[in-house]
Amino acid sequence: MSLPLKRTGVIAIPVLTTTMDVTVWGFPFDVDETLIAADPDEIRTQIAEYERGERREFDLVVEFPDDFTGEVMRAMAAIPYGETRTYGDLAESIDSSAVAVGQACGRNPVPLVVPCHRVVGADSLGGFSGGGDDGLAAKEALLEHEGALEPQTEWGSLQSDDPMR
Repeated sequence: MSLPLKRTGVIAIPVLTTTMDVTVWGFPFDVDETLIAADPDEIRTQIAEYERGERREFDLVVEFPDDFTGEVMRAMAAIPYGETRTYGDLAESIDSSAVAVGQACGRNPVPLVVPCHRVVGADSLGGFSGGGDDGLAAKEALLEHEGALEPQTEWGSLQSDDPMR
């Protein structure tokens, strides 16, 4: 459990967050369990079922933040299993820019449950802040698992030096 400070004007207010560490195929993910209306065991169970291929959707209620990140999270949550959308697609749907959408994807506090891995660049995988030191490999594994990406496809040969392409 951590107590990050949220700055509001001159006063810093502690904000209670509880991050659970989960691992999917060896890739680590931090999930803010305070935004999910379920006990930690249920969250872990559903993530394990997803990992084993027994679950395509999470039956968990997520509290979306009341800000731009929350708006992007709602758009990500609407992307079906096995499908992807580009940063530009999401940007168009919420009247924003691809760069802003990419930044909000990187702030997603409940990866896996809200599938930021399903948001890709127009001609690359884009970026991915989940999965530890090898985030793009984690994103590729998640998309392959869902059938949205063929193993060893052209994605692997594309560079992601510009995650918003």
